[in-house]
Amino acid sequence: MTTPFNTTLIPAASRRGFLRTGGTLSAVALSMLAGREALAQGMKADAGKDVEILNIALGLEHEAINAYQLGAGSGLLQKPVLDVAVQFQGHHKAHRDALAATIRKLGGQPVAEKKIDDYAKSLNAAALKSQADVLDLAARLELGATNAYLSVIPAMGDRELAKVAARLAADETMHFTVLTQALGRALPPGALSFGA
Repeated sequence: MTTPFNTTLIPAASRRGFLRTGGTLSAVALSMLAGREALAQGMKADAGKDVEILNIALGLEHEAINAYQLGAGSGLLQKPVLDVAVQFQGHHKAHRDALAATIRKLGGQPVAEKKIDDYAKSLNAAALKSQADVLDLAARLELGATNAYLSVIPAMGDRELAKVAARLAADETMHFTVLTQALGRALPPGALSFGA
């Protein structure tokens, strides 16, 4: 039996914080995030604002990495699901590394990762009693990340830079979709279900 798609599963204050900042990165920051420093040459930006926004995104990636670590270490995930969780964690580590490198290039200090116990508490890991509980938590985090990354795209004037944010959102959407299917839930009922 499938359960309906529920867009109210977007988690927590960190994602709201990302959206509250306006999520608008400068072209310079996005060029650097895309590994295209040459494109950033001669552009003007508010590096402080960019660093703040990128650090919020980095905090979200730290949270996702640790959520997958908590799931993997819980003993609740069966082998094929565990393999996928570890793969998704690897994607988030790549996102983390790209964000941290960009923050440093902009002259900022990447936000530090918290201790795993802090994430366990904030994510209520003690309530995870089954594989479905772990997958549900991961799906909620992935949906929130999808919508957070999609929120920055409209503010971008450069197509190449918008593509960077879209690629991050695409990874998160893929994760959410796989997790939704693993939970036996229905996919979104209509078009344009993400980023609204």
